[in-house]
Amino acid sequence: MTGDGWNEARTDERTLVRVDFPAGDPPHEGVALVTLDQRETLNALSFAMLAQLDNVLAVLDDDPACRAIVITGARERAFAVGADIRELAGETPESLHDAGPFAVVDRVGRLRTPVIAAVRGFALGGGCELAMACDMLVAGDDAQFGQPEILIGVIPGAGGTQRLARAIGRARAMELVLTGRRIDAAEADRLGLVTMVVPAAETLTRALELAGRVAAMPALAAEAAKAAVNATQSMPLEDGLRFERHRFEALFASEDRSEGMIAFLEKRRPAWRHR
Repeated sequence: MTGDGWNEARTDERTLVRVDFPAGDPPHEGVALVTLDQRETLNALSFAMLAQLDNVLAVLDDDPACRAIVITGARERAFAVGADIRELAGETPESLHDAGPFAVVDRVGRLRTPVIAAVRGFALGGGCELAMACDMLVAGDDAQFGQPEILIGVIPGAGGTQRLARAIGRARAMELVLTGRRIDAAEADRLGLVTMVVPAAETLTRALELAGRVAAMPALAAEAAKAAVNATQSMPLEDGLRFERHRFEALFASEDRSEGMIAFLEKRRPAWRHR
């Protein structure tokens, strides 16, 4: 990935969402690191930041060389503390509906590319919603999650009620949403909200390692797998089974399917071409 197009992806003079292509041992080939960087507000999700994130993710998702994305926060204290309340305070029902500033959270799950959240510190409100929208969630043992919107007189508006209930069950989600209570990484792990909990200092490293393993898989199969698993959230079982079978059968037209099966029979490592 060359990084072409980032000037077009920025919506104002200040870069609030950084994109890097990190090196590692082994190299994180095919992995993009997206960093939320509004440090003075603990990465509060301002409208400008959300617009930049939307643009950046669109550029990455259109780049065939990008096969996995990690989203993290710039500060150890926070992944993102939620929406910028100073901005929200002046909104009306009509202005929020027309602007749709939180639509990017829904689009995360619809990306072709698998997305991993690397969470340290606070992931509250919109920050929790963004983390839950990712396909996998690596939490540092210092992470805290919550949907505290009721404490300011509203409810989650970027998928918090829906994704939380699907992740941990209706009764537990109801308690968290109705009280605004925060949970730590250990409780989030017990409830099934996160993929793994790791020592805080290792959070980004472990997320990048996971992304590297995903990026090393055949891209068309990874895309199909993500779509099929996500279909469980929106389709009845019978429809989901048909969707899975369709994606399975379609992969038999791919070069990587042929290479993978031949390599298996020849007892060698496959050379993926991601097509």
